[in-house]
Amino acid sequence: MNTVTQSETLALSAVAVAATIGESAVAAESVTVPEVAPYELHLIPLSRLRPSSRNVRQSGGTAIPELAASIARVGLLQNLTVVTTPDGQWSEVVAGRRRLAALKLLVKRHKLAKDHPVPCLLVPVASARTVSLSENVQREAMSPVDELFAWKSLVAEGRSLEDIAADFGVTPLVVKRRLRLANVAPRLLVDYQLGAVTLEQLMALAITDDHAAQVSAFYEVPQWQRSPESLRDHLTRDEVDACRDALARFVGVEAYEAAGGGIRRDLFADEQKGVFLTDAALLERLARDRLADAAESVRVEGWGWVDVTPRVSSSELHTFQRARRSRREPSKAEAKRIEKLEAEQARLQDKLDDEDDDLSDDGAQALHEELDRLGDELDAIEQTLVVYEPGVVSMAGAVVSVDPMGAVVVHRGLLRVEQVKALRAQDRPTTDAQAEGEVESAETTTSRGGLSEKLVRRLSAHRTAALQAEVARHPNIALVALVHQLTQRVILGSYGASPVNISATPQDRLEQHAPDVAEAPASQGLRAVREAWAARLPGDPKALFAELLAMEQEELLSLLALCVGLTVSAIAQREDEAPAALLAQAVGLDMHGWWTPTAAGYFDHVSKAKALEGVQVFAPGEVQRLAKLKKTQITAEAERLAAGSGWLPQMLTEPVQVVEGQGEHETDAHQAT
Repeated sequence: MNTVTQSETLALSAVAVAATIGESAVAAESVTVPEVAPYELHLIPLSRLRPSSRNVRQSGGTAIPELAASIARVGLLQNLTVVTTPDGQWSEVVAGRRRLAALKLLVKRHKLAKDHPVPCLLVPVASARTVSLSENVQREAMSPVDELFAWKSLVAEGRSLEDIAADFGVTPLVVKRRLRLANVAPRLLVDYQLGAVTLEQLMALAITDDHAAQVSAFYEVPQWQRSPESLRDHLTRDEVDACRDALARFVGVEAYEAAGGGIRRDLFADEQKGVFLTDAALLERLARDRLADAAESVRVEGWGWVDVTPRVSSSELHTFQRARRSRREPSKAEAKRIEKLEAEQARLQDKLDDEDDDLSDDGAQALHEELDRLGDELDAIEQTLVVYEPGVVSMAGAVVSVDPMGAVVVHRGLLRVEQVKALRAQDRPTTDAQAEGEVESAETTTSRGGLSEKLVRRLSAHRTAALQAEVARHPNIALVALVHQLTQRVILGSYGASPVNISATPQDRLEQHAPDVAEAPASQGLRAVREAWAARLPGDPKALFAELLAMEQEELLSLLALCVGLTVSAIAQREDEAPAALLAQAVGLDMHGWWTPTAAGYFDHVSKAKALEGVQVFAPGEVQRLAKLKKTQITAEAERLAAGSGWLPQMLTEPVQVVEGQGEHETDAHQAT
């Protein structure tokens, strides 16, 4: 503290008076007071001052640079309190350790001489701790609101923000923040002083200067809607959060401001957040202008129509049907290039996955960036291999938009209702069923997956374990799956693909694809139920048959479900594969209950761009901050942010459709977890 208060002065005076009373005044109480000389103020060279062990304040000592800056600007406003060492060579500071440290710092910065004279109050050794304690406890801190108004008064006197900041050793931003708080509605400041409003809530409300809006946002909502985040969202509900919004990332805040767009800045947010755009219409117009070039290049492809829609939702895309498309065989040159790119991708991914490879953070970052570049090139080649039926391109269209990451995305091959009818009319000889086959749902995608084959197998191993557990919980579905496979083999004489291994080979070596699958909830539950049945059933085949023959049907179906479930295999090789999709849909497989995104299980195995793509979904406000980090830091942060979000990679998401009546005979495979 660089000021002296009235209470401190009175306390020191009281101690001095007590010291001059002498022994006679307290003899009746048999209290001995050492004889001391009156306190004296001296100018002592800074080089002869050092801290004292008699200083009762053992902690603290923060904000020394700020205090040093203040002393350099306005001088030392409060003297130090010292005692003299027995040899008389030193003066030890018993009160004012922070001030001493700040003065020493100024010497180190060559702003004070080593022997700079420092005003010090010399006290007797016997009174040192009393004086030190008095200075530290006999003080009253300035109220926060009074402090805020004091900052405001300095500005009202005509002082510049930079000048005020220099006086107190802080940045102009700190001054701006305190002025912004001082400008909050008086009613809120009163309640802040009473403890009814927190500082964090006050900071959130300070995003606007409108007192009426501040009061309404706080007092006219339920208590549970008064979190700082809720208050800030309420006051900026008609504005665009530049940190989260895809169009804001696409256009850029600087370009938006250059076009005359209004900005509201949250002074209390870090530099990556707290920027709100007040003119959403201007932002969309700028985005349309930027998309115009991309749209023109798409028109050159020959599409019947091309729409520029900066913001397009999944529901809007679902109003279209997609024309059937196929992938032509690549030319020799294209095939050679694809093979080379994929081989390089695999090599880099293996290098990243090699735990024995002592790879630096910078090295890993470079590998991820190279993987992103290879993926972009493969996607570009893949797009050239997509072909449509004759006459479709000239009738179908495309929508040019912006994806959640703020990049240009083109949705090609879209058909409106009238265009679908026109295609059917042109192809009248075909049956209606065949005509229906000319289109696919808007959810179909031909883009190359961003996951490596190794990660796809890893994720599908977890999906397999979860599907096994779900089948074991649904005996009716297990019976259908078993009969389905038997009917194909025995009655129909066909060998169609089936996830059920009728040879009864348990698919229990999933660890070769996912080392952590053994600890997954599905595996643990199945293991517990399997061990319980193994302990109960006899090992002798004849005794086992007799045991099964005597079982109730419900119990037998439960055992059947477990056996069928353990034969299920759904390992995928590519991201766009969905083995056992019908079985998963029948049991209502929902991976949210069986798998959680972690660094080791997912984020370590994808590119930086792919990891940020996931973060954009479950923590959009963190994308810009994470984008500047190294890959190892991103994966750790992504795991933390994903916790409890319910996010899943695309290949683990599928529609949940439970067959009615399936839950009549369920086992405890899931509950065992």
